[in-house]
Amino acid sequence: MRDLQHRLSALGFDASADEPGVFGTATASAVRAFQDHRGLPLTGACDATTWEALVEAGWRLGDRPLYRTMPMLRGDDVADLQRRLGAIGFDAGRVDGIFGPRTDRALTDFQRNYGLVADSICGPATVGALARLGDRHLAPASVVDVRERERFRCGPRTLDGRIVVLAHAGGLDALTTSAARHLRTAGATVQVVEHPDGSQQAAQANDLDADVFLSVAMAASGDRCRVAYYRAPAGWESQAGRRLAELLHEAIAGRLPCDDRGITPMTIPVLRETRMAAVALELAPATEVVAHTGDLAAALPHVLEEWLKSFSDGS
Repeated sequence: MRDLQHRLSALGFDASADEPGVFGTATASAVRAFQDHRGLPLTGACDATTWEALVEAGWRLGDRPLYRTMPMLRGDDVADLQRRLGAIGFDAGRVDGIFGPRTDRALTDFQRNYGLVADSICGPATVGALARLGDRHLAPASVVDVRERERFRCGPRTLDGRIVVLAHAGGLDALTTSAARHLRTAGATVQVVEHPDGSQQAAQANDLDADVFLSVAMAASGDRCRVAYYRAPAGWESQAGRRLAELLHEAIAGRLPCDDRGITPMTIPVLRETRMAAVALELAPATEVVAHTGDLAAALPHVLEEWLKSFSDGS
């Protein structure tokens, strides 16, 4: 508990009104504030996902050597490295804070181009080289943004041949089955994934090299819908995911009550770990969701085609 309070305080979330080692109202409030800042569910409880995020948030680029390991290194230092590499033209993939094969390749390419020892380790020499480039050299758009847009701009404006993954943790078979039927009629290749773990949902979508991923769940609390897309702690966000979230929010808002904040950037595993445009829907209230299942399922192909057309039009 002291470690939790210390980490919260170090990140600017004050829990000092509670006795050290006591999880009181101040600590719960600090946890909730951190969760809100980080794009996590606002539970006020330090669950496994929140604790992992706290640990990752404590790392700064240069605090430790970064290289490819198993399990893969995770942290805000990795996200900062990915952001910096992508902004100067080295494709480290999505800024997810996970040191995987794309980050490894991008790091090696940068070292080689900058005249460093290409050892695939981000140590003091590499950090120093990145620091000498400075933020003023970072392009406003990352190479991953360009790649993400081109994947859709160069393809058809319809769902023909597009791979769509619909995922849920259970209990939404009627909605996902109906949506899959409508999407297949529109020409998409659809895979429905049912698994309680978001990381497993993301892994299956990655294995399929899907074009778009949509996770659907009933809201754990509250009576309003929420539409979330991925934004990294380093500031990078999925532009394709954001645009899809906007269009889905518009479609849902005409049928179900939605969160007043509209779309929400989040870092939950199911959004962080997918390698394609991804959106997570939380639907509520249950009675209204059941009543509008047919409408929601029928609307999805139109939303996705409008989304694809927006990239073809360059918007």
